[in-house]
Amino acid sequence: MHARVLRYLDEVVRRGSIRKAAEYLHIAPTAVNRQILDLESELGAPLFDRIHKRLRLTPLGEMVLAHVRRTLGEYDVLRERIEEFKGARRGQVSIAVTAGLAGALMPSLAHAFRQRFPGITVRILDLPVTEITAAVERGDADLGLGYDLADAPSLRVRAASDWRIGVVTPPGHPLSEHASVLLSECVEYPLILPAAPLSIRAILDDAFVRNTLEVTPAAESTSMALIQQMVMQGDGIALLNPLDVMEERSRQALMFIPLRDRNIRPQTLALIERAGRQPDAAADLMAQSIEAALAQLYPQIG
Repeated sequence: MHARVLRYLDEVVRRGSIRKAAEYLHIAPTAVNRQILDLESELGAPLFDRIHKRLRLTPLGEMVLAHVRRTLGEYDVLRERIEEFKGARRGQVSIAVTAGLAGALMPSLAHAFRQRFPGITVRILDLPVTEITAAVERGDADLGLGYDLADAPSLRVRAASDWRIGVVTPPGHPLSEHASVLLSECVEYPLILPAAPLSIRAILDDAFVRNTLEVTPAAESTSMALIQQMVMQGDGIALLNPLDVMEERSRQALMFIPLRDRNIRPQTLALIERAGRQPDAAADLMAQSIEAALAQLYPQIG
């Protein structure tokens, strides 16, 4: 059914007559009447009982009117979203991320987003993982992206995925020839580990205990860039997840080999936003871009 006749039918019922509906719509009564008659002809039954020049909906008319008002309501919502989308082509969005993600995932993602929406300013806040949820709760960031984020009733997880930890080596390292390795094989080489403030370190320490492995790191750092540089220089190997070295792997500067130990839990990457609040259009577009990028990457580099 055409949008015009839906609006005409709705106004006829609201105003109580074709004449009053036509006056409200600023069109001729014959135009409204013709649309109603054509619709009744199409449906093969009357929508109104015409009694003493008054209109009363038939049971079929009641059913059609319910559909009409649902359709008009959905159309109004769609138009609002379209206007938001148009408005989103200018504005800004802020996202709080960990330092590792800021250096690995976000450069290519932000570049692709800016190519599509050049009028939107992207603010990327590099924060410790413990501060990401607070930034989103306070409204300092529209979105948060990090590993193993703490639950909070004021926040909603928009997307989440698990990423297996593996060993990162320079090309040509003996472990790089394997499809997967055991943690016990990794500790035979100098280890360059993420320092304690990073959430992955707690996972690794737990894994060392579970596998009864005593480990003395060759180096520790909270900087993913420094860890990667030391591995590339041949100072040791690292234990990270594939997103941490996404760019380096694409250039074949580093290799990633997954661990096959069953008792090492993955890192859970979550995209969060404030609960109970519709994100503005710019934030929603960024969230959709992140979800699409992670969905594309997950089967390829997980």
